[in-house]
Amino acid sequence: MLHSSYIEISKSALQNNINFLKSEVGASVKLSSVIKGNAYGHGIELFAPLAQECGIDHFSVFSADEAHRLLQTIKMPATVMIMGYLDNPELEWAIQHDIEFFVFELDRLIEAAAIAKRLGKRAKVHLELETGMNRTGFDKAALEHAESILEGCQEQIELIGICTHFAGAESLQNHERVQKQLQLYEQQLNRLQNGGYHPKQRHTACSAAMVSYPETRMDMVRVGIMQYGFWPSPEIYSHYISQHDDKKDPLRRLINWKCRIMSLKSVPQGEYIGYGTSFQAPRDMVLAVVPVGYAWGYSRALSNQGQVLIKGLRAAVVGTVNMNVMMVDVTNIPDVQKDDEVVLLGTQGDESITVASFGELSTQLNYELLTRLPVNIPRYIID
Repeated sequence: MLHSSYIEISKSALQNNINFLKSEVGASVKLSSVIKGNAYGHGIELFAPLAQECGIDHFSVFSADEAHRLLQTIKMPATVMIMGYLDNPELEWAIQHDIEFFVFELDRLIEAAAIAKRLGKRAKVHLELETGMNRTGFDKAALEHAESILEGCQEQIELIGICTHFAGAESLQNHERVQKQLQLYEQQLNRLQNGGYHPKQRHTACSAAMVSYPETRMDMVRVGIMQYGFWPSPEIYSHYISQHDDKKDPLRRLINWKCRIMSLKSVPQGEYIGYGTSFQAPRDMVLAVVPVGYAWGYSRALSNQGQVLIKGLRAAVVGTVNMNVMMVDVTNIPDVQKDDEVVLLGTQGDESITVASFGELSTQLNYELLTRLPVNIPRYIID
């Protein structure tokens, strides 16, 4: 059964990015591949085995269901770390399968210890510290309680890591806040170490922090967006380029999102196109009907703003993006035919449509646009 669009994932681009990231952090720092949000829209089932082939052996996910999907698809042993949602009933499954997980509240820590004791198997936990993100993590008061619990269940709890997350390392306007977070993390870490807790992994850095704050790399970095070939923000990219003589982007995008022209339509001057009256033909026009709309992750905010590539040329989205289709102006593109390839995201000839360009037009982040790509769009590996 043919689908209305499909996604290509480049193995050579992923290998390039992983090689670059490993060279940046050095051999002594573990690289954890963050694959939450369906591997940032790239597809966990396709991406994870590919990442293993490219040298990845540690994955970070958000939830137990993502961890389960990962275990079902990886072909080689790997460390799996859950950073977020894990119901207490799922703790038993996680412990039984040697899944590592963040602990950021007393309830989870107490329950994990109790289940581990019943199973006769230690729970592998990462203690998350609240340093200023104000989302999840033990603040100073709660950490005192956590320490007392840990002290009484060392046979049930294996403290793998102590971690935190920075609140906006992708922007220099958050510089002071990040510095305060790092300082608080180090204070809390020292306190834990003085109390006899010596984790194997200290980890705080996401992609942005890894680039802008090298001191945050520690024992492990949790890299998401950059492994897929995107920079956390233009600011981070500028920061990196300013420090290197070679001004070429070292990252390569993995993803190409494509479809084909569904139909061609001639529209006379003065006619409105699609729903409502948001676009009136300023001349006689030829439109290509493209079988992708907001139900497929192409934002309605791109109505009358988005662009696609056809025959190596840019074609503008005209009218309102519908649930399943949109119209693009191909009046000035010669020899357009039904079934011609349409590139929604990626490269065709010398032109490219970037996720960043989507973001600029729709006020959405790279991350949001990628993760909104539906799971049921087929994904294929290319070189």
